[in-house]
Amino acid sequence: MTGGGSRLIESPQNARAKLWMALGETRGIKKHGAFLLAGRKTVPEALKRHAAPFSAVLALHDKDIAALKPPTALERFVLSRALFETLDVNGTGFPLLVGRVPAMAAADFSKPPKGLELVCALGDPANLGAVLRSAAAFGAKRVVLMEAAAHPFHPKALRAAANAQFELQFLKGPGWNALNDAKGALAALDGGGEAIEDYKWPRDIRLVLGEEGLGLPAGLEARRLSIPTTGAVESLNATVAASLAMQAHFAAMRKA
Repeated sequence: MTGGGSRLIESPQNARAKLWMALGETRGIKKHGAFLLAGRKTVPEALKRHAAPFSAVLALHDKDIAALKPPTALERFVLSRALFETLDVNGTGFPLLVGRVPAMAAADFSKPPKGLELVCALGDPANLGAVLRSAAAFGAKRVVLMEAAAHPFHPKALRAAANAQFELQFLKGPGWNALNDAKGALAALDGGGEAIEDYKWPRDIRLVLGEEGLGLPAGLEARRLSIPTTGAVESLNATVAASLAMQAHFAAMRKA
């Protein structure tokens, strides 16, 4: 114990330290069902608005933990500088939170969507995080993660999403073929599709975003939508296109 009631961990060979170090990669996150949250703004905000998923706080000093004022239920650990800096991949120097990854049920495409539901296969965790931030901003409460998608609680996804993960429900998606039998409206972003401003958005719809580079499966039976541009660039980044589409749905629902 330290003077502030926290437990001191100095060695990277400590069992807890090994677990925390594994959370920098998808494999470790899946194995342990846990993640690390970093950030001078995101950590205090998460404790204030979404404290339930968290189990521990890690810091360099007791005073850093005291200043954060975490709930008494959270375990408190003071780490050696070398160990803390290994875990603090973003270099914030600010306390880290250890959280539990929420359970993710299997998506059921036999039932129609309720509201805007994002079906996503983005494999880059930073891109996925950016899309999740837009999803939370524009009211997509459910996100179906297809097999190729990055883990939403990867450190890069957490950093890009700015706590959006805690506003969303995540579901595990099956193979692409299952979408062909999906009930309800289904639209997909495709550079060769109809102009998005001509589309009459239904309130309840699944919006599909394919993999970076590979795009959508050729046989996917969905309404294809495109974002008109000047043509000065070949295509929009997938995160930008998805954000524009979700904002278009959000705007349409506000006018409805």
